[in-house]
Amino acid sequence: MKETNKSTCSAYTLLESLLAVLMVVCTIALIAAFAIPNFTASHGSPANACINNLRQIDAAANQFALEHNLTNGDAIHFPDDLTPYIKLNSAGKIPGCQQGGIYHIGKVGETPTCSLSNAVPPHVLL
Repeated sequence: MKETNKSTCSAYTLLESLLAVLMVVCTIALIAAFAIPNFTASHGSPANACINNLRQIDAAANQFALEHNLTNGDAIHFPDDLTPYIKLNSAGKIPGCQQGGIYHIGKVGETPTCSLSNAVPPHVLL
């Protein structure tokens, strides 16, 4: 029986170590690329919800005006006139601003407003 002395060294090379570190850094960067935009967008959510409510109010005002043959400048009694045209919340009311703003629309053709139009970010229907 012939005996051979092979000394095998199973250590990582410098290149393999750098590749492992690179993979970890890329994984963290990928996670951050998805997490950071979602985190920053969540801060604008109350304003976005308010703006969507203003869109619904505007659409309801237009629908009300069409069905009642109203023209620009005719009065709208908010919220009573628009309640049948908007999906109501669980309390049976038109959804309000999440940050306590008050909605206003007085005439056909007028853009609905929120009292927090000067907030940051602004609650303004563009």
